[in-house]
Amino acid sequence: MKKNLSISLIQREIFWQDKQKNFDYLQSKIAQTNSDLVLLPEMFNTGFNIKPFDLAEDLNGPTLNWLIEQAKAFKTAIVGSFIFRDNDKFYNRLFFVKPDGNYAFYDKRHTFTMADEHKFFSKGNRNIIINYLGWKIKPLICYDLRFPVWARNKDSYDLLIYVANWPDSRIDQWENLLKARAIENQAYVAAVNRVGTDGNGFYYSGNSLILSPKGQIIQKAHLHEEQIITATLDLEQLQQMRKKFPVLLDKDSFTIDDEQTVFYWNDP
Repeated sequence: MKKNLSISLIQREIFWQDKQKNFDYLQSKIAQTNSDLVLLPEMFNTGFNIKPFDLAEDLNGPTLNWLIEQAKAFKTAIVGSFIFRDNDKFYNRLFFVKPDGNYAFYDKRHTFTMADEHKFFSKGNRNIIINYLGWKIKPLICYDLRFPVWARNKDSYDLLIYVANWPDSRIDQWENLLKARAIENQAYVAAVNRVGTDGNGFYYSGNSLILSPKGQIIQKAHLHEEQIITATLDLEQLQQMRKKFPVLLDKDSFTIDDEQTVFYWNDP
């Protein structure tokens, strides 16, 4: 178990639908991190695409293999999402790849209707909690941020992570919602966004954030710039805060009809 977890967020522009170029560029960025955990933006290998037919991969595709190679080479866990084909369905699937090459995955629950994502991608129906170095980590994707019930902490996680392509036109909402998720769930929050203009003409300004369980900014990336931000999170400090002000004792009891919570790994 590690009381202190180092985490790096790689805020960058994404080369539109050019997987190999993104792999080559990101490899040099990951080499600069030297952290326990590295977060990459949503659909980091292509940019956000809603028509998956030519871009989707399966478990034997180049993107998962690349993630495993980088995690092993740099001895870090790496997190990012890409377009995944599972039988006859497409998912915006996030992979959490550990340094030993083992991985867990989460499928984006809330597909973005205003961009027609729901017409091409199936919704996920599993909440997952990942145990990594003694930290309980819950991963979510972009639009999931707007739905607090799906992120609700039942005293089951310490760190909430988001990978996103969140547009500049709603960037204030991004920061405010992230702070709310940290405060209401008494958890660290780390959220990585991209910068630049994608192939559909949408502009992204970044504003990647690492927040304390009180919603305070620990690290914040510059707007409109590529940047790597890094912070070390303190598990003992989190536990002491929860003990001193135990909000989660008064949490509501509820279930989501099709929710299935899956716990990955049981590190000592």
